Amino acid sequence: MVTAKGWSLHQMDVNNVFLHGDLQEEVYMEQPPSYVDQTHPNLVCRLKKALYGLKQAPRAWSNKIGQYLVTGGFKTSNVDFSLYVKKTDHGIVVIVIYVDDLIIIGDNDAYIFDLNKLLKQKFKMKDLGELCYFLGIDVIQSLKRIWLLQRQYALNKLFEYGMTGCKPISIPLEQNVKLSADEGALVEDTTMYRRRVGSLIYMTITRPYLSYAIGMVSQFMQTPGGSPEIPKIGTPPTLEAHNFVCKPLIEVNFEAKL
Repeated sequence: MVTAKGWSLHQMDVNNVFLHGDLQEEVYMEQPPSYVDQTHPNLVCRLKKALYGLKQAPRAWSNKIGQYLVTGGFKTSNVDFSLYVKKTDHGIVVIVIYVDDLIIIGDNDAYIFDLNKLLKQKFKMKDLGELCYFLGIDVIQSLKRIWLLQRQYALNKLFEYGMTGCKPISIPLEQNVKLSADEGALVEDTTMYRRRVGSLIYMTITRPYLSYAIGMVSQFMQTPGGSPEIPKIGTPPTLEAHNFVCKPLIEVNFEAKL
């Protein structure tokens, strides 16, 4: 929609996001070591604002920014509660919130600029300009197209899982391969298996051709085990046996044409 209608795509970042939230519950904490009241050392402090590490902090921030936007004329989407839309005579503005990242979309640059100023006055924010990076996805914009890339994300995962020396292959999964949960020994580190599969699932955003292969290994998330086609028992087939991540290092562009 952004490309088809020629809308602007901007990003803002909130500083110390969880410190903005107001607490509705009664929460108490011990006096900080450097600020103990010597006359009442045994008293505790009642928090009015959220702190990092407090389980209520994410909800408090979400309520704070949500109430501010609704007061300003935005409406919350019924499908996604982190999506806010405002329609006026000046045009339309859409805000997507993910914790401390805000994506602002609209058809009126002047109105978006004014909105940015209002947000920075209310909260301590940084205007990052045009959207270029979001949640591990590089965004390249042109007049008619938007490219979404996860090349750096793929490289980081290869480094994290010790596979920087792997060789590319032409297909993400061997033909007619059959995996079974009843054959082979149980993978020793099941948490690592799930982390690897989860990383690959996230990469299907820009690499839909991996969906079938990743869908197969996702079936064994509960009890991942070996298979006759996988000679290395204890190593998830997701990365080493089938090299799902290697091919994206060659084909890193996913072109979104609208």
